Amino acid sequence: MESTQQYSKADETRLLQLARQSILHHLEKGTPLAVQTALYPKQLQSKRACFVTLMLDQQLRGCVGTLEANQPLVEAVATQACNAAFHDVRFAPLTVAELRHTWLQLSILDTLQPLAISNRADLLSQLRPGIDGLLIEEDSHHATFLPAVWQSLPTPEAFFKALLRKANLSEDHWSETLRAFRYTCTCCRET
Repeated sequence: MESTQQYSKADETRLLQLARQSILHHLEKGTPLAVQTALYPKQLQSKRACFVTLMLDQQLRGCVGTLEANQPLVEAVATQACNAAFHDVRFAPLTVAELRHTWLQLSILDTLQPLAISNRADLLSQLRPGIDGLLIEEDSHHATFLPAVWQSLPTPEAFFKALLRKANLSEDHWSETLRAFRYTCTCCRET
């Protein structure tokens, strides 16, 4: 399923500015920016899931988000920007000096689509490189990769193996109870 929501360049710019403002607010006040949702266009007020990715010197500096659409998009962007900057357990909290050299990317997710799969080859054949994000779940193990990860893992096999590792499962893991969901997203990034 391709992304169903279209955002104008002005909307994308507004969301990216909001993400950066929320991080700055957190650096100054210790909390995310309180967003006045009603001041934004209707398409930015709808509930959407999103991820915010921070890049510093061509390296990942934080990436946090949610797969559930439980907040208006503008609120989700402000919250996840701060989570990516200050609460990604892989990194120390972002500093003011780092923020000056950090660019942001937003991934606004469409609805998760369950995949009917009977085996590993079936799952791999359904993946669309460069288009699909993938969520896998097996008991207490779960992990997701955004569509942007295809840039570094361009084949379905490599993508799936790395996702299994991220979920703390072996690369050759397969089970009849493994569940998989794909999704598309709209991406916008600072230039």
